[in-house]
This record gives sequence, C-alpha cells and structure tokens, in this order.
Amino acid sequence: MPLTEAGRSRVFICASESCRLSATLTALGLLHSPPTLAQTPSFPQRPLHLIVGFAAGGSTDIIARVIAQKLTETLQQPVVVDNRAGANGNIAAEATAKAAPDGYTMLMAANGLTINVSLYQNLLYDPLRDFSPITQVAEIPNVLVVHPSLPVRSVDELITLAKARPGQLTHGSSGTGSPGHMAGELFKMMTSVSFVHVPYKSSAQALIDLVGGNIQLAFPTTFVAMPQINSGKLRALGITSMKRSRSLPAMPTLDEAGVRGYEVVGFYGIVAPAGVAPEIIARLNRAITQVLRMPDVEARLLRDGAEPVASTAAEFRSYLEVDVNKWRRLIAAAGIRFQP
Repeated sequence: MPLTEAGRSRVFICASESCRLSATLTALGLLHSPPTLAQTPSFPQRPLHLIVGFAAGGSTDIIARVIAQKLTETLQQPVVVDNRAGANGNIAAEATAKAAPDGYTMLMAANGLTINVSLYQNLLYDPLRDFSPITQVAEIPNVLVVHPSLPVRSVDELITLAKARPGQLTHGSSGTGSPGHMAGELFKMMTSVSFVHVPYKSSAQALIDLVGGNIQLAFPTTFVAMPQINSGKLRALGITSMKRSRSLPAMPTLDEAGVRGYEVVGFYGIVAPAGVAPEIIARLNRAITQVLRMPDVEARLLRDGAEPVASTAAEFRSYLEVDVNKWRRLIAAAGIRFQP
C-alpha cells in the first residue's frame, strides 16, 4: 500500500527488507536524507561588511559607498561600510585577512594592497595568498599636474626644465608608497630627471599646497584633480594610463607625450579573506558586476574619473599578480624605503 507524506502518495519499490525499512522511516520523517541545494540556506542571510582602509570622504570611501548602497538592494541585506584608516591601508587589509572566510567581510582594495608588500617590513598579510579576489570594480589613472606659475605647457617642456634644475622641483604626494608617489618615481626613472619628493598625510593636503604654489607638481588621481583642473587652478600635462581617459578625452597620455611605455593606473577592487567558498565568491561577483553595469553607477564613476571594469574573479587575481610584480621591481630599483 502506498505510504503518504504531506498528503501526497509516494510509492517505494524496494528489493530488500532494509530498503523497505529505510523508505518507511524516510516517509515518516524519522530518517533525514542529506539536504539538497534547494534546502541549503541562500547567501547572504545577514548584513555584510565592506572594510575601507581610508577615512570617509576620500575616493576609495566614496566609491565603496556607491557600491554598498546598490549592493544592499541587490543582495537584500545591508552592506555596511567600515572605515579603518591608517598605515596606507594596512590596518584594513590585516583585519580582512584575519576575518572569517564566510563571505560576510570584504575589503575595498586599492593600490596599497599591491604596493605595500614591497614597501613595509614584517607585513602581517600577503596580497596574493591571504585574499580571495571577487572583482575589479574600476580603474582610475593619475594625471600629471603642475602649478600654473611653472613655465611649462607640455611634458617635454617639464622634462627640459627639470633637467635644467636638477633636484629643485618638488613633487607632492599623499605619502611614501602612495600611487602618486610611485607615479612620480616611475616618471623620474623613465625620463632621467630629478624631483624632490614631499610626502603628505593625504592627497587633499598635497593638492592644497600645490594650488598654493608651495610645491610644483604632483600625480594625483583624476578623481582628486579634476575640480582643480577644470577651475584653472592646476595645469594638466598628461594622463598616466596607456589609453585616454573617458573623463578627460582631450588630455594626451604620457606615452603619447613622449614617455614611451609609461603606465600607472590605480585600481579599486573587492576581495574577501582567503578560503571563502567558490560559490559564495561567484554569488558576490554576480551581484557586484550587476551593480557596476547599472547606468547611474557607471555615470557616477565616470564623473569622478574612474572607469568601471567588472572583471571575473580570475581576471582580478591575474591583475593583482601583475601589479605586485610591477611595483616590486620599481621599489627595488628606486631604493624606496618606508619611513614612518
């Protein structure tokens, strides 16, 4: 006679007594079969944290908040931005690396993740070993800007002036090892010029001094520099990416301006602690790339000088590997050491 379960008839055909007993217990709910995929709780089931290694109001924080707001809607769980500033992003990276590998803690990574491993001694994380890449969110070029009082209007004229005044021009950045610092070091190496590096605590402070004429040049991100360029307070000479920026399409690249092969591109990306299950990484990748393809998100990023990427996790891992090796070679060749 058929056994009934939940009001429906289920027929079990068994060839042995043990099979018939198992079928009877299962039908009565006394023997539990392994959970199916449909029975497994979906991810996520609680709020997620997106850690940012810089203070509120900076470019990394602003982009993180744009993503978090839309991701909250997409995942139907709150995505909380957690600012843990300090040590060029190391505090946030260490906290993420030590977090539970369950997908609920992520890091809004930037260039410091790939630069710091070659700059700091006794770093408590490895950028390739201790993280699971999810996606590259965007890339953002730096831009070579000078104070309008400097008598140069092209990259060639700047190189000529720097060679005529070795060690006299000052180059400001948001700190030793920052992308703006690295951009200047690469420029010096490729053009055989000499600038004096002046590290500040933030890109905003460096820009204030540059606008005030206290330093002569800098390589800030387009995000930071565009308002000053548009107002005429700074003169832009070239973009550091190999292709022109969609935000400043008339601006030549430094490669086009004669510094052949020059490229410095900042990145924003999201990583999780190493060991997060592949299916959770895939879920997060789908959700974040969906956000990045939203027209209003793309427009916002472009307005701020960043170009959306929305890569696969594998593509982002390859990008990080290349970036780590690039900065390791430059830092070793330039003899740069972090000085707290």
